[in-house]
Amino acid sequence: MISSFRALMILLLPAALAACDRQSQPPEQDSAQANAGIGGEVSATSGEVKGGGAKDSAFSYKLDRSKAGAAAPTLTFLDPAGGDMTLQDFAGKPMLVNLWATWCAPCVAEMPTLDRIAATHGAKGLAVLTISQDNLGMKAVKPFFEKHKLPHLKGYADPENQLGFHYATGQLPTTIVYDAQGKEMVRVVGAMDWESAEGKALIDAAMAS
Repeated sequence: MISSFRALMILLLPAALAACDRQSQPPEQDSAQANAGIGGEVSATSGEVKGGGAKDSAFSYKLDRSKAGAAAPTLTFLDPAGGDMTLQDFAGKPMLVNLWATWCAPCVAEMPTLDRIAATHGAKGLAVLTISQDNLGMKAVKPFFEKHKLPHLKGYADPENQLGFHYATGQLPTTIVYDAQGKEMVRVVGAMDWESAEGKALIDAAMAS
């Protein structure tokens, strides 16, 4: 059951979302839109760094280190088989926790770079978790992964948008980088080319933790 606080938050959210390339999503994604609208823009006082360039307009992001040191939440999400998991199941590994949705164009554009990072760093211990915020859960995620060739990623789902509400960045995609001790290092708010110099630097820092 949705708490009265969460229900109030949903009712107070703006009707339009200034994320995901300003695309409109299917009506069934209303709760995911609401989730992505929670919170405000990344504060300019949080050590924010803007990125993205002319190479691909889909890649535009901000770095937020204001929550650095915070422990990973214990909220549950679904594994590809529909079972419950938490981020603590990946204890001892650095993590990239990517919140995305199938209707979000920048999210989809970012996926191949995450897949290649998982291919090159997965065997070295990096956990790359792509956790969908589609409220249809696996009904949305499974067809997406069947259509797109992303062999090194798994389709996790958070249909209740618990992680989205927790991080409250105001935008999808959002990727949270954790060190091997489960402590937050940085949030990437927006889509990043993870094979760029900036992306590699963040991954190298996590791998060195």
